[in-house]
Amino acid sequence: MAKRIQFSRHGASDVLDYLDYSAAEPGPQEVRVRNRAIGLNFIDTYYRSGLYQPPALPSGLGTEGAGEVEAVGSEVSQFRVGDRVAYATGPLGAYSELHVLPAASLVRLPDAISFEQAAALMLKGLTVQYLLRQTFEVRAGQTILWHAAAGGVGLLACQWARALGVQLIGTVSSAEKAELARTNGAWATIDYSRENVPQRVLELTGGQKCPVVYDSVGKDTWEMSLDCVAPRGLLVSFGNASGAVSGVNLGILAQKGSLYVTRPTLFSYANTAERLQAMADELFALVADGSLSVEIGQRFALADAAKAHDALSSRQTTGSTILLP
Repeated sequence: MAKRIQFSRHGASDVLDYLDYSAAEPGPQEVRVRNRAIGLNFIDTYYRSGLYQPPALPSGLGTEGAGEVEAVGSEVSQFRVGDRVAYATGPLGAYSELHVLPAASLVRLPDAISFEQAAALMLKGLTVQYLLRQTFEVRAGQTILWHAAAGGVGLLACQWARALGVQLIGTVSSAEKAELARTNGAWATIDYSRENVPQRVLELTGGQKCPVVYDSVGKDTWEMSLDCVAPRGLLVSFGNASGAVSGVNLGILAQKGSLYVTRPTLFSYANTAERLQAMADELFALVADGSLSVEIGQRFALADAAKAHDALSSRQTTGSTILLP
């Protein structure tokens, strides 16, 4: 028997149950991983609340973790028992001591990176990789805007942008978070709780605005973000922390300068084992050379996943949060 977090109905964090379960044997192309650390991400709250729908209820939760291969399916040749692995794009169920997932969802974890680092890094780091390197390939000298710069994804984005010679303006909610973002490489910060974000962007860019704006907040920042995009620029909406953007009038894009908008997901970019490993290799290389470091702001026992969700949803966290079996 093993332990896992499971939910049978949608709702607040109290729907999460800590239960015994029997881990399945891996199928022909699957691997069973003994998790040593598990990543906590905002998308997990979307599945729990019902904003995103799991395949069925009851359901496990979480898509990110790191650990050791415990068993492999009959057709798996790329991994062996005992291999150190990490994952971020597997099926729901990472909030568990044991997780069975397709071998194609795993990447090899270098010895230089700990399980805790990997669990805190994989989903957020791969997200930054596709956003900065693929969705819009930022270039040295550009000035970009990134909302929630002191969060787990934001702090990695600050560091990655600095490594690329990009000037990242980060929005934050306090002086403490502003300092954290700047320490991690933000070129400038805007405290949205007391400053007018579009006005400050105009000031910081000499009236040019930004060629790309990255927005994981959603409903509360949608209009604000559009006002920060330069003519013919791109708004990348990649999250719904304040709720989903809905009822969009496409005419606004014309009014504000023939803007582009995209709603990308990691799963569309890391859609083959080869692409996933290549993205992870770039991420791990930047960690290895010191360009990126992961800030683990909070650690919770797996049994306390509900408390971790509450802390995340109330914006009481900084950096990454991990669960420990």
